[in-house]
Amino acid sequence: MKILANLLAIFRKELLGYFAAPFAYVIAGVFWLIAGLFFGIILESIIQNAAFVDQGGIESAGMDVASQFLSSYLGVIISLVLVLLPALSMGLYAEERKRGTLELLATSPLTNWVVALGKLLGVLTFFTVMMVPLWIYQAIVFSASDPALPISIIFLANLAVILVAASILSLGMFISSLTESSIVAYILSFILILFLWIMDVIAQLVSGFMGDVLSYLSLFNHFNTLTSGVLETKSIILFISYIFLGVFLTAQSIEALRFQRS
Repeated sequence: MKILANLLAIFRKELLGYFAAPFAYVIAGVFWLIAGLFFGIILESIIQNAAFVDQGGIESAGMDVASQFLSSYLGVIISLVLVLLPALSMGLYAEERKRGTLELLATSPLTNWVVALGKLLGVLTFFTVMMVPLWIYQAIVFSASDPALPISIIFLANLAVILVAASILSLGMFISSLTESSIVAYILSFILILFLWIMDVIAQLVSGFMGDVLSYLSLFNHFNTLTSGVLETKSIILFISYIFLGVFLTAQSIEALRFQRS
């Protein structure tokens, strides 16, 4: 019970910190602006394409406008996520190191796991709040689609975005715990996430068992699987593994600092 209370305290502190930070609002504002622009561009493009097909008398039985919009729009959103999320995770521990308060956390009665998990839940909740307007956009579009797109596909596709975000934030949190420079944390996090994202491209250049392993570790492959409406256990397991790995490595990083201060 005490562990849960400590977890909630860290979560609340981290979440309120984001809502009180002007920089977080700048990130959210940029995210909403670009997402809104592409929402209009993609929707108009797909509608015009569908109208062209109808006017030309071209066979359109296989054209699923709603699915096209979902995959195209979330493809843009995930590209934004890859750039913006390291900016949210870069200060999770780097700022604590810079201010000298990380030592207080490392030597406090709180367990490293509780601190790391509380921080991750806080920043992930803030990102989820950032996604709310985008869900409203989608609700407006899909409420007018005919035939209606199954709600399970919409839910699974957006769940994929949240899982990718949680993986990125968790790994970014670990990198943030290694340095007191937020800029360095951002650059290293972006490089790592970009590598994990394009790993499927690298896998195509490598044959055999190693190629299969690299393909499986790619965030891109599993994101595409879920956004296509296919629920595969291995995809969920991979995302959870990345999240757990980030929290574990962060806890070990803080434990090393605790050991140095003891």
